[in-house]
Amino acid sequence: MSFEKHELEQMAIEQIRKNKLFFIQDVIAYLPCCSATFYNHELEKLETIKDELTKVKVEIKVSMRNKWYKSDNATLQMGLMKLLSTDEELRKLSMQHNLSEEFIEQPFFDLNEPEENNRNTKN
Repeated sequence: MSFEKHELEQMAIEQIRKNKLFFIQDVIAYLPCCSATFYNHELEKLETIKDELTKVKVEIKVSMRNKWYKSDNATLQMGLMKLLSTDEELRKLSMQHNLSEEFIEQPFFDLNEPEENNRNTKN
């Protein structure tokens, strides 16, 4: 069966909205054509299709963040906090401290030198 580009575009937009799709491969799976037809018509490049996919992604992300906010689950709340935090807050929340910003004086040892030359104190 032959499809016009405009027909496939409208069907794709309808399926994206109806099934909350956010990947091109998922859109193709819901259309009555093969992926070659979809790509031959260059539907993946159409702004209308890209915009619909983006709308669904944003809608789902907002919905998930709202659920995280209302949840009593500490892991979800921490995930949301990390998304919303400033760099300073993230550093304070981090379980690992990045010491590269601080200078830590440590003795220098040349691994190519014999051990007796690497001693800090001499006998």
